[in-house]
Amino acid sequence: MGQLEAFTEVARLGNVSRAAASLNLTQPALTARLQGLESELEAKLFVRGPRGMSLTDAGATLLPYAQRALGQVSDARNALRDLRSGKVGELFIGAAPAVSTYVLPALLKTFGDAHPDVRLGVSTGHTEEVLEMVLRRQVHLGVGRPIRHAEAELIPLFDDELVLVVARHHPFARRGRVRIEELSRDRLILFDRASSYYELTSSLVRQAGVVPGSVIELDNVEAAKKMVAEGLGVALLPKMALRAELRARVLRPVGLIGALPVRRPIVAIRRRDAGPAMGPVADFLELLQRPRAAR
Repeated sequence: MGQLEAFTEVARLGNVSRAAASLNLTQPALTARLQGLESELEAKLFVRGPRGMSLTDAGATLLPYAQRALGQVSDARNALRDLRSGKVGELFIGAAPAVSTYVLPALLKTFGDAHPDVRLGVSTGHTEEVLEMVLRRQVHLGVGRPIRHAEAELIPLFDDELVLVVARHHPFARRGRVRIEELSRDRLILFDRASSYYELTSSLVRQAGVVPGSVIELDNVEAAKKMVAEGLGVALLPKMALRAELRARVLRPVGLIGALPVRRPIVAIRRRDAGPAMGPVADFLELLQRPRAAR
């Protein structure tokens, strides 16, 4: 680019010394750039006359191409500057179902208000699918549980906890805490057999030797919440999915005696070779990493 800048500036000013001053170069340095360009193109680009430097036919042919090339470089610099500012560009996210339903909407509203010109896209899938989206460059960023992969970088975000919830009139609701063995007297509501939540719940009751009286299996959290609210059973559900129901006291949380808290880390997933996050990706990551109470 330095050679083309020297060429176009001499063509514009018709004088080597003025062109050198305009580019903050010494005259020998600018002359060397011109000679290097002429040598590379195997063509003489200027002739020196009484009125200064004039373009040859080869120089006149080259000039519009050089101007376009420099204009495109300038446009690229501006585009990168805008990208670094985070105000324009694209942000495509892959997210696990609970994250896309209960975490992303509020975050994307905040992000979108601050970045109205950024094009947004969200794809939902179980974390294994989200990882594939990231590795195939279908999304800039994934959010889900941690899955190790040599080509993936995992960025810790927060821990989600499984909470035992019951209907407001359930006997457990009045007590507030029950022994885990008591779950065998009730119907257990499970959701989404393909999710890690299903395995976490199943593992918890299995390790405690609990055999529920019966089981209802559903394919999503929303259905599970409605079943619990109607008094059809109890469920261990992700806390991130329960904010509205717990606030409205439609569902009541119940502590489990004799069981350690069941927590699942939530992470952001990026390709290791993506380089440092910049622009919209960096801004959204910063938003994701804020303490949840501050969002």
